[in-house]
Amino acid sequence: MLSNDVFRRLRYALDLRNQETAKLCALGGLQVLEAEIQSYLLRDDEEGFDVCSPEVLTAFLDGLIIHLRGERERKPGQPAPARVVANNNNQILRKLRIAFNLQDDGMLALLELGGFNISKPELSALFRKENHRHYRECGDQVLRYFIVGLTKQRRPEVSSEEDERG
Repeated sequence: MLSNDVFRRLRYALDLRNQETAKLCALGGLQVLEAEIQSYLLRDDEEGFDVCSPEVLTAFLDGLIIHLRGERERKPGQPAPARVVANNNNQILRKLRIAFNLQDDGMLALLELGGFNISKPELSALFRKENHRHYRECGDQVLRYFIVGLTKQRRPEVSSEEDERG
């Protein structure tokens, strides 16, 4: 899934404005101008469209984690953890899981709310290391269904209006 699509869908699901989105990116360690954010939200055939890099999406997701869960506590003298760039769907889903503090049941509930059923073993395969024999790549559809479920959970009034217009 394109970073722009994920960025656009998450911004909508969380009902964020450009200024709030810029603050989350800054919290995640990257200064992004509101004009840049606006260019990421455009469709790829619209004038002014700009590709949202994985680094920008990572900063947004990391900022979301810090905003929702707080800064990670470290012991004195302990170095900062290595930054994991969200350059594939599995890493994006992992960062969303951390941000919203979701266990397996919560993830499964959001996927089901989005219209997708998956078993616990299939879900756990998405969070394994890439070299693990039971690792499974997270497809675009799984990530889309998860974000749809998140949108329905976080913005039920908008989701029900869309269902009625069908």
